Amino acid sequence: MGQKVRVGLVYGGRSGEHEVSLQTALAVLKSFDYDKYELIPFYITKTGQWRSGPLLEAPPSAVAELQFQGATADAGGSAEGKLVLTGAGLAPLLQGMSEQVLSAEGAAADHRAIDVMFPLLHGTFGEDGTIQGLFEMAGLPYVGAGVLASAVGMDKAAMKTMFAQAGLPQVGYRYFTRYQWNKDQEGELAGIEESLGYPCFVKPANLGSSVGVSKARDRAELTAAIREALRYDRKVIVEEFVDAREIEVSVLGNDDPRASVPGEIVSSNEFYDYKAKYIDGKSIMEIPAEIPPETAQTIREMAVRAFLAIDGSGLCRADFFLRRSDGAIFINEVNTMPGFTPFSMYPLMWKETGVSYAELLDALIRLAIERHEEKQAIDYGSGN
Repeated sequence: MGQKVRVGLVYGGRSGEHEVSLQTALAVLKSFDYDKYELIPFYITKTGQWRSGPLLEAPPSAVAELQFQGATADAGGSAEGKLVLTGAGLAPLLQGMSEQVLSAEGAAADHRAIDVMFPLLHGTFGEDGTIQGLFEMAGLPYVGAGVLASAVGMDKAAMKTMFAQAGLPQVGYRYFTRYQWNKDQEGELAGIEESLGYPCFVKPANLGSSVGVSKARDRAELTAAIREALRYDRKVIVEEFVDAREIEVSVLGNDDPRASVPGEIVSSNEFYDYKAKYIDGKSIMEIPAEIPPETAQTIREMAVRAFLAIDGSGLCRADFFLRRSDGAIFINEVNTMPGFTPFSMYPLMWKETGVSYAELLDALIRLAIERHEEKQAIDYGSGN
């Protein structure tokens, strides 16, 4: 057998979706083929410290095994981690990322570089282009969207601007910054009421997993919802309410992506919020969605258009509204690092399309390496 592909998995992070990331990492590590891959875990704590674990020869059995806390583990976390980066250690990381700093104890003896990084980070500092930029500067292949697509995919206001440019239909929306809100709260509230009305949805512009999302039915609720959203971001987006079904599609590829069969989320709550996604376990996923074939095909085509509009690569999940009254389709958003456990919508839709979880992992690694190899032909300023 040839040399195994060495994969560095990065998870955790300084985000409100830290725990979601840990669950994703555990599921991925349990599903890799250890005869084909060498896996090195990198845990980013909630305070931003990077800790490396040992090269894994078998999958971990629990999340606690992934929370490397150094010699004095806390909260039940593993005590086998090695501190590889603090907030002030960016320069050493960039200098030695491919061979020395990002090498786990027990794996450093052969000085082999990591072949590809697999960021399993959701939300701020992981899905927003920041860590992707770090990998770009270090010259490392990595799974998923690049810097631009990650940043646009995280910032809902920028995303909607790109969708509008691509001619994709959307519900009405407004956005503003904390500065604008503090300067003229009355004006912002009046503008929302005039253009969107009630009810409406209020969201932090740069967050996922429905963290900080609220439904507002009157001015008092709207004001409270905006203040809640501003806890998580400096920019807030407010969206028109439509009575609609929530349809999702998985996209896989680089320049020639393909889309899965659509699925439908039937929420256990009034809308698909954090509790419905991760806590009560009562929301229903219907795959494939029970929609007309022509509607399904249109949604799949729109998902690919949205992926290309943000210059996506690797994977994304595209979310749509299907209005109940007339069947009109509106794109809601794309998620460039969707939930990736075997029970998440993204892999389940591919499973129904005929692509297994293990095949997805293989494809994502291949796509990451292909994109990196393509970039090696770019002249980055030699002037010749």
